[in-house]
Amino acid sequence: MPSLPLFVLPMVLMPGEIQELRIFEPRYRQMLDDCLLDEKNFGLVMNDPFRPSNAWDGPRSHGCEAEILHHETKGSNHFVQIVGRRRFTVGQVTPPALPPFSSPMFETVLDDDGILPDVQELLEMIPDDAQHSKLYISADVEYHPLDEDISEEQQTILKDLMTHVLNRIGVVLRIEDELLEQWVAERVNRTVDHDADSVYAVAALILSTLEAKQNILASPTLDEAIEELVHHVALVQEEE
Repeated sequence: MPSLPLFVLPMVLMPGEIQELRIFEPRYRQMLDDCLLDEKNFGLVMNDPFRPSNAWDGPRSHGCEAEILHHETKGSNHFVQIVGRRRFTVGQVTPPALPPFSSPMFETVLDDDGILPDVQELLEMIPDDAQHSKLYISADVEYHPLDEDISEEQQTILKDLMTHVLNRIGVVLRIEDELLEQWVAERVNRTVDHDADSVYAVAALILSTLEAKQNILASPTLDEAIEELVHHVALVQEEE
């Protein structure tokens, strides 16, 4: 299994989805430097507070590979634009070399202004017997095979789901019927085609909770992912 740096946070990235991140924590600044230097991707995984890794929130069991499309630095902040690539299952996790800043070992290095130590200062605090010098979580991952093209029937289901949700949004926003019909048709046709990533694109647009998105990302087959989508939309309808 290949090893992959992991960006662990309350967020779900779908294959084909473009997102933007602001990176300021020292551990992820080190990770970004490593990825940019070696021209490699990282994994974005939703956090799991019940599976800690050296007292940090650990990763869920499924994530998505992230490719860096654009990077710029503004002061101590790094802004990156990423796109989701392959889904993967998390295997053996390698904990970060240091615990969170709430640990007593950081009492003398955190100032009253809340300014975080820089990467070099943290590297000097790593114990001599540590197995590595990485401040971020990494893991062995197993990439999922690329999904085959979706069928006409599956495309119809996705288009119907998306049309239904967008129409309800249009009604709430009080968009005129003619404009709404045109807007919905253009958005649906632009999102859904034969590519399997259409399933994840629709999920990213119409699902409202992280758990629902995570269930789609973890679905072993496209049929099950679509079933999850249908189920979620039905639940929302029942609650309204």
